[in-house]
Amino acid sequence: MNSPETTDARAVPLTRSFPRPGPGLVQAYRELDLAMNGTAEQVKALGDIEALPRPWEPASITQPQLRREVWRWLEDVVTWLNIEYTWDVATIIPECWPKHPHIVHEVAVIADLRRSAGLAFTSAALEEWHRYALPAFTERMRSRIKTGCDTGHQEWPARSRFHRHTSARAKSSRNTAYLSDERTTQRPPSPSATARLRVVDEPVPPNVDPHTGEVFD
Repeated sequence: MNSPETTDARAVPLTRSFPRPGPGLVQAYRELDLAMNGTAEQVKALGDIEALPRPWEPASITQPQLRREVWRWLEDVVTWLNIEYTWDVATIIPECWPKHPHIVHEVAVIADLRRSAGLAFTSAALEEWHRYALPAFTERMRSRIKTGCDTGHQEWPARSRFHRHTSARAKSSRNTAYLSDERTTQRPPSPSATARLRVVDEPVPPNVDPHTGEVFD
């Protein structure tokens, strides 16, 4: 007699595949790979390689369509992380994560590292991701956000302090400190730099400059 588990018609995967980036991001990664490992001709064909979009740094992506694609991919990655790697409520990535720049920066890197680890031909990179990257990300996220968004997004607690930091008075105070530090690098000229030849014999010949000792024809 079959157990209820074997007769259940529903098929539920025990694990879910890591979300794949879209075609635009795949092309971006291909170009980055060529920039690193391609021939001189291939690298030259890419143009300014410094301007190539880096998916792990969303701010480097200036094409609107590619920008939308990276957000869709990161949305899928966050959902995947919350399903596959979260058990305790304290470690879940909050639903308001796009409103937290510190989480956005780190999610993009975590996603990139997981993508590259999944493409490797051994499990070493994925083990490193499990051992170091993901736990470190989770710990930093919780230490920064604490319980601030557990019941919904909370506005930035440091907003007023940041405004004081960027105020004209604070900037002026810091600039004064910078200038004071710069002055510590200034040294008086050495005596040898200011030494001048002097004519000591009297009387000074008319074709000799008494201050520099220069002889004129």
